[in-house]
This record gives sequence, C-alpha cells and structure tokens, in this order.
Amino acid sequence: MRALVSPGGAGGEGSTGRLRILVIQALVFSLFATLLVRLYYLQVVAGDEYQGRAAAQSVREIVLQPSRGLIVDDQGRPLVANRLSWVISLDRTLLGKFSERKRDKLLDRVADVVDVRPARIDKRLVSCGEEGSQAGVCWNGSPYQPVPIAFDLDQAQAQRIREEPEDYPGVIVEQQSVRDYPEPFGINAAHLLGYLSPITSDELDRAESDGDRSVNGASTVGRAGLEQQYDAWLRGMPGYREVSVDSMGRVIGDEGEVEAQPGDTLVTSLDAKVQATVEKQLAETIATARQTRDSVTGRNYVADAGAAVVLEADTGRVVAMASQPTYDPSVWVGGISKNELAELYSEEAGLPLLGRATQGQFAPGSTWKPFMTAGALTNGYGTDTRLDCSSSVQVGNRAFKNYESGAYGYIGFDKALEVSCNTFFYRIGLDYWQRFGSDVADVDARDPLVEEAQEFGFGAETGVDLPGEASGRIADRQWKRDYFESQKDYYCSIADKPRDAPSNRDLSDFVYKFAGEFCVEGFAYRAGDAVNFAIGQGDTIVTPLQLARGYAAIANGGTLYEPRIGTAIVAADGTVIRRIKPKVSGTVDLPPGIDGYIDEALQGVSRQGTMSWRLGGFPLDEVPIRSKTGSAEVYGKQSTSWVASYSDDYVVVMMVSQGGTGSGTSGPAVRAIWEALYGIEGEDVLPARAAIPGTTLPDRLPVFQRNGSILPPALGAREKESGS
Repeated sequence: MRALVSPGGAGGEGSTGRLRILVIQALVFSLFATLLVRLYYLQVVAGDEYQGRAAAQSVREIVLQPSRGLIVDDQGRPLVANRLSWVISLDRTLLGKFSERKRDKLLDRVADVVDVRPARIDKRLVSCGEEGSQAGVCWNGSPYQPVPIAFDLDQAQAQRIREEPEDYPGVIVEQQSVRDYPEPFGINAAHLLGYLSPITSDELDRAESDGDRSVNGASTVGRAGLEQQYDAWLRGMPGYREVSVDSMGRVIGDEGEVEAQPGDTLVTSLDAKVQATVEKQLAETIATARQTRDSVTGRNYVADAGAAVVLEADTGRVVAMASQPTYDPSVWVGGISKNELAELYSEEAGLPLLGRATQGQFAPGSTWKPFMTAGALTNGYGTDTRLDCSSSVQVGNRAFKNYESGAYGYIGFDKALEVSCNTFFYRIGLDYWQRFGSDVADVDARDPLVEEAQEFGFGAETGVDLPGEASGRIADRQWKRDYFESQKDYYCSIADKPRDAPSNRDLSDFVYKFAGEFCVEGFAYRAGDAVNFAIGQGDTIVTPLQLARGYAAIANGGTLYEPRIGTAIVAADGTVIRRIKPKVSGTVDLPPGIDGYIDEALQGVSRQGTMSWRLGGFPLDEVPIRSKTGSAEVYGKQSTSWVASYSDDYVVVMMVSQGGTGSGTSGPAVRAIWEALYGIEGEDVLPARAAIPGTTLPDRLPVFQRNGSILPPALGAREKESGS
C-alpha cells in the first residue's frame, strides 16, 4: 500500500525546518557574540583590574619589622641594644588547609620542641577580636603574617625543625631582632629604661586612623621608662616584602621589597659608671640596714624600699637614678609569664615595677628645713634671728620634741640646720599659724612656708622625661579640706555606730577614736598641722627626684629645671636629628644673700653638723659638699632615712624607707657616690679616677660611625647636625 502525501503538506514541513535552523543559528550567533563581547570586556576594558585581583590572590605582603634604636649613655655605651633571637612562627594559611587531626599532631610536635603547651600555641593563633581570643595572647597582626609562638630558642631547638622540614610543614624558623641589655659595669636601670610589649588592638586602630605607618599588628611598643617616652623615635619604620604563593599558601618567589628603616638612637645624660656606683651603694645600704637593730622598735630595720638620684646642678640633667626593689628588664623579652607578671605586681615582693625615685612618695623629714629656712627669711625673719632650741615645744595639749638633736639654747637658722633642731622650726610654723591662720576653718589663710614649698616646685610633677611621675603632696589647708570632704562619709559611718557594732568589731580603738574626731572636725587646720609641716612631717610627701630638684635650685641660685634624661636623638647614619635641651620650669626669688647664707649653713652640716661624722677625712676644702640629713617618722612604721647633698656640680640624694636615721643609714653610701664622682681616694682628689672623664658631663655627643662603632665624646669628631 502506498502512502498518500499531499503536495501542500510537504512544503509546509520544509519551511518549518528551515525556520528552526535559522532560529538555532541566530541563538548560536548571539551566544558567540555575547561571549566575544564578554571576553573583550574582561581582557581589554577591565583587564587591568582583574589582573590585579588575580595577582592579589597569589601575592601576599609580609611586614619586615625594623631594628629598634639603641639607648646609650653619655659616653656612647649601650644601655639597651638589640640581639638576634631564634623565633618559631606558624603559617596559619597553610595550617587552615590541614585536617583537624593533622593540625593537632603538628602542634604537638612543635610544642614538644619549644616546651610550650599545645593549648597555649592554639590560643596564640587566634586573631584578636575573634571568638575565643584572649587578651595578651591572641595574634594582633596580619592574617597572612606568620604568627610567632616561641622566642629565644637555642640553636639545637632551631636546628631540629630546620633539618626536618617535612615533619614541620608551615613552621618557620628564623632569627629576629629582640631587645638586649648589655649592662655595662653591671648596671640594672630597669625603672629608667622601661620595657616593651605587643601593641593592643585599640592602639593599632588609633594609629591606623591617624595614618601612622610606623606600627602594625606585629609591633612591640614602649610601656614604661625611656622606651615609652621616646617610643616614636626608637621604633623605626617597618618595611614590606611581597611574596608569591602557590595554591597551598607556600612561598614560591619574591615580588619586591621595601627595606625597614631602623629606629633612631637615644643618647642620654646617664653615665654607666655613676649608675653602677649608685645602684651598688643603694643595694648595699638596704642590705646593711636589714642587719641593723632599730633601737626604737627593738627589731631590725625593714628597709623595704629605697631610691637614689644624681643630678647635674646647673642643668637638671639626670646622671644616675636607682630604685629598690628592682627587676630584670630582660624578663619582658619574648613575652612574660603570668607568674613573672604577678611577681612584679606583688606587694609581698615590694612592688618591683614601682620606681621609687619618681613614683615613690615619702615624708621628707628634716631635709625639708632648708626650704622652710628660705620661706622664713623671705617673710619677716632675718639671719640675726635667735630662737630657743629647747628639748620640746608645747602646742595645745601636746609636747612636740626634738628627734635628731638635743637642746642648744638660743640659736640662729644656720645652727638650727647644722644640728637639725626641730623645736626651732616648730616655733616658726607656730608663729605663722598664730599670725595668719588661727581660724582653723579658713582655707584661704596665708601660710608663708606653704608658699615657699610651692615656689620650689613641691606638690607638682617635675616634668622629667619619664612616664608615670608622681606629684607629691603639700598638705596645706585646702588639701585638708578636700580630704575631709572625700572621707567624711566613711569615718562618720564608723563614728555613728557603737564601738561594739558588728561593722566596728574588727577596728582598733585608735581607728574608732580617730573616726569620731575626724567626723566632727577633720577639716580643721590646727597648730599641730602647721608645726609638723615646718619639719617635713605630717601628710606632706615628696618624691626623691622632687627633693633633688629642690636642692639643685639652692645649688644653682634659684633655677628650677625639668629634669632630663634624653640628650639627643641620632639617626642610624650618625646624623643628629634633635638636641634635647634643659628646660627651665621656674625660678625661686630669694632676698639678696639668703641663698649664700643657706649654702654656708649646709656646709656646716657637712663639717660639724649631723653629717660630719660620715665625712671625716673627706677633702671638703677641695670638694665642698653641702648636706642635710633627715629621719622622717611615719605612723606604724620605722623612720625613713634621708641624705640630700650637693656640690658645685652635682646633687646627690638618697632615701631608704624604714631604714633608720639619715646619716646613720644613708651617709656612707652618699659619701661613696661623691668619691666616685670626683675620683677621691682617701683625702686625695684624683680627677683621672673620676667616674666621668673630665669630672663633669661632656658638652659634646658620642660619635656614631658608619661601621656601627661608637666613639666617646673625647675621641670623636664633631657630629653632623640635622634640625634642632
């Protein structure tokens, strides 16, 4: 049978097929056209952008930390330098590609080599701000930067990993620059030099918002002392290295590098030989005091802390400064453990982080009397004044007694300073209180002795170039009123309840009685406050540096300087970038001849007064030493030992808390420091033996040569200057 096909039907099917072919051809053409346009856009129009993105995926930026600048003494001897340390870091990008089991095994192997718990390493690898991050442990740097997890490895530890790289994928062993403390002549100077620690997230955010490129997430910054004060100069400028990596994150080549710029060198006025002498004498004095019986308490002196300061009298420059107790500054290198940190903040250990020279505050005792003499001689009293140095003075219902001296009859200010007569100065303080301030509630009553103390800069920071300085305190009428307002609620809550109330049962009878008196009249500035102020007792406190600056003003004719440790900033190539000049913060105006009168009186203290027994055989004619001793009484504690002294060139002050009498405890050490400063042996002055060449601080800077060596000022050529 044949199929019947209509001619018209056959023609319809043919045209439909051709139409379909045309549609398909049009679709294919449009797809090819779209593809060609897209390829043109990607390769020509946006080619540079996508090429950059591709490169960014295979090129990473690694920060190159700069070497931190040196800190040197007046002769160019390094006090803080740098050394190379073996450091182990982990590449988190590569670790992220491992299975959890493989990652844990790797951390266990690394922990075994570096003797750090795997959990500690794990915490170190967490970026700060992420979930599970721990402050002080987390990583603050770039996610592409290898994370350091162990510092100061020995050669054997480093070589174990370097020789078996297949067992330690993603583990990087390299040498990095860390802080080093050469300790010339065995010095410590921890409170002066300070320490470093990793930058915090907040600090990094502030730096980035300020456009400061000198720090990054892996930076360490100064936290105390000179390291903090001059951090911006010492830190240098980081460099950057671009490296290409493969799909596993492994470095396969270098793309370019911008070298790091090393930090600048800080030249200081500190002298390592003098610093070593001061530290040794302070430590030995405290050790001796602890073996000495206190006749008042019947037990050995506690001697819990001490400080010593040497200033250049005419400039306020700091030549040496020591504090006890102290600590090893290298404990911060590579990170500090919790136990080590707890020890530094421990009251039982004596709070070693607290620098007593600038942060310790103590009653000045009789070292206060020269300033009170200046106040009295400026406000009505004269050099011909004679007052009774009796054994005691009755003030109200209390007898105020002499401490260091007996009764000497009627004497002048010079003799009163010489023998340290308390009752003489009690009478001065009582007289001004009776004349100007017998209204105990009048906070505006005039007090010439308070005015003079403020004139000498007490009660305010000295402005020394160290962070964290304490201001001391002048316990005047305003301070007493302010203190009353801040404490009255506490003491009145005690006084308003019976002695046997549950909240009062653990209090001593003294505290309960004091609370009752304070609640009623704690604002009153009474005669007893005034007489205590006149001899440096009561609530007035000073820092050893403040006292040294006050004596420097007496020595130099009345100029108060902001003490300075920094002398100059010098670039790595030896160019002097900045000179740090002495800065005057005030002047003390005394009537004509008064400064000379006080000066002679303090010479008398050294020749025949309370310090004379410690200066027997000392060549006072060739090296005139003026001095004042002090033994400050502190309620519930043993006396604070003070000696303040000066020559034409220097000021030397020493303090030992709970150390006994001034000359008895601190006298021998102060003498030894003077002998070192002037090269004194026996009764002979030998300038060639002086700790500082030429006896006084050099006028010129050390010279930094291109080979890295440093010449002392006496041997170097004139330095290159840049800026001021």
